[in-house]
Amino acid sequence: MKIQESKSGSVIILELNGRLDASTSGILEKKLMDSLDGGEKFFILDFNQLDYISSAGLRVLLMAAKKTNGIGGKVALSCLKEHVKEVFDIAGFTAIFPICFTQEDAAKLF
Repeated sequence: MKIQESKSGSVIILELNGRLDASTSGILEKKLMDSLDGGEKFFILDFNQLDYISSAGLRVLLMAAKKTNGIGGKVALSCLKEHVKEVFDIAGFTAIFPICFTQEDAAKLF
């Protein structure tokens, strides 16, 4: 999995490309933890190029949501492919994360 990082105002945008599973979830976890440790608290995760997410990936996202919510921050998701969104629906994560069609829509939440 590759992660492209950019920043728009106070929001960190992470564009994920590939598969978010047990072998790659540590990459995202480190990126998020480093950003949180650096004082960042607003994130958009763009899943436009994310092909697959496993329970290990969901765990990292849940951890990020708990940490950001605890400091008054937020994680929003954008551009989910239908099969990835189904995983979020089944896992009940659509109640935890705002899910937007575009990065621009997600940016309006901050």
